[in-house]
Amino acid sequence: MSSASLSHPAFGEPALAEPAATVLAALPAHRLSVVVPMYNEAENAAELIDAVESSLAAYPWPWELVVVDDGSTDGTGRALDRRAREAGSHVRVLHLARNFRQTAAIQAGIDAARGDVIATLDGDLQNDPADIPRMVARLLAEDLDMVAGWRRARHDGVLLRRVPSWLANRLIRRVSGLQFQDLGCSLKVFRAGVLRQVRLYGEMHRFIPAWLATVTSPSRMAEEPVRHHARHAGHSKYGLTRTFRVLLDLLAVHFFLRFGTRPGHFFGGIGLVVMFVGSVMLAYLGYLKLMGHSIGTRPMLSLGFFLVLGGVQLLTTGVLAELLMRVYFDAGRAKPYRIRGGEPADSVVPAPAGIQPVVPAQAGTQDEAGWHG
Repeated sequence: MSSASLSHPAFGEPALAEPAATVLAALPAHRLSVVVPMYNEAENAAELIDAVESSLAAYPWPWELVVVDDGSTDGTGRALDRRAREAGSHVRVLHLARNFRQTAAIQAGIDAARGDVIATLDGDLQNDPADIPRMVARLLAEDLDMVAGWRRARHDGVLLRRVPSWLANRLIRRVSGLQFQDLGCSLKVFRAGVLRQVRLYGEMHRFIPAWLATVTSPSRMAEEPVRHHARHAGHSKYGLTRTFRVLLDLLAVHFFLRFGTRPGHFFGGIGLVVMFVGSVMLAYLGYLKLMGHSIGTRPMLSLGFFLVLGGVQLLTTGVLAELLMRVYFDAGRAKPYRIRGGEPADSVVPAPAGIQPVVPAQAGTQDEAGWHG
């Protein structure tokens, strides 16, 4: 590793790595997979790998780095491949066939990860990989399923990044009920067995804690303060348009959290109310007809008819939604991405339920299976 990468100003505080490594050595044996999605980050590609290597150099258990090139067009893939060959087989690069966006790239990395602890972070060098050992130590020591990063001191734009993020976090907390301060931080650590019980689609990477709340208790999730650095190279992929996507995704999250396993209750409840109102209108008009009044020109006749028809349609939609949800749960292995050239064998084999006992790794060693340590 070059001295230039070790002295990078964004990663000049490795003090947390050694104490965390000491604590980790006394915790249960595990294998760590670090997943990083990257899109058009050619200037940061080699430095990202160097930063992870430096931060995990003293890690006492086997680890690997899975970097996902999300269809980059600026040479990011070539830069990653070149640096990965120099680093060793514990650094793997996946190349997606095109830009499937961040959520699909993260899911691709999760599927390819072989560890029973998975850490995710952004590839723009704003997250500090030196925080990973401390977060993993807390995950294992406190028997948690997720530890999310909390960027207390952010170093990015106020108007375009921090204000929309603050508003989005408040709205997400209100809708999801999760009291996390920074749901937008990509630096998170998970138990792989729990994380693999959810599938990420669309732009849902912002709501991973909310999705996890459907398969584990919120009491098994925690938030840990982490460092945040200003972007020093490349260009941000975020803007104000992200806010509108967050709002749309939030509606989907709200629906899935409350009615994900019973969509018939959502559509059926609305349908029953609408059909009841329409039926009352038609019953009233029927009474007037029996009393000899003309009802053919009354707008209420058309309104009542369409309300009843709409109610029936909503009820049938609820039935169809129930069927679709059963298909959705049965087809949980469907993937929202495609790897260029086909999927490597080790990217589709899930991590083993349990791991064989391992001994703490000696710094700088690498085994034949592609693990560092």
